[in-house]
Amino acid sequence: MFALLMGLRTISPEALHQIIGDERVTIVDVNAPQSWAANRVPGAIHLDPLAYAEEDLPADKDAIVVFYCSNFMCRKAPNAGRRAKQMGYRDVRVMSAGITGWLNAKLPAESGM
Repeated sequence: MFALLMGLRTISPEALHQIIGDERVTIVDVNAPQSWAANRVPGAIHLDPLAYAEEDLPADKDAIVVFYCSNFMCRKAPNAGRRAKQMGYRDVRVMSAGITGWLNAKLPAESGM
């Protein structure tokens, strides 16, 4: 909901699962560090939603960058996605369902540091 209001594209957990492994996709978890360590989308990197730098994202501004946080009520991922758009990234998406939606869809997750 928040992502759409900010003019960002959204992606479902199932659609994200289909594109994992594409070398042009970067998945960014903006949850608290303890949440990221407990459960995350496979291959996701962890970034602070307010403090990440352009160097933390792919050099290719046409790469797909997907942000997610905890659930559809969380605003951290849409805010982080909006920052990426302002940095010039052209294919920014938000998995609005968050890690909660990912787990509810019974998709594989990673854990640990």
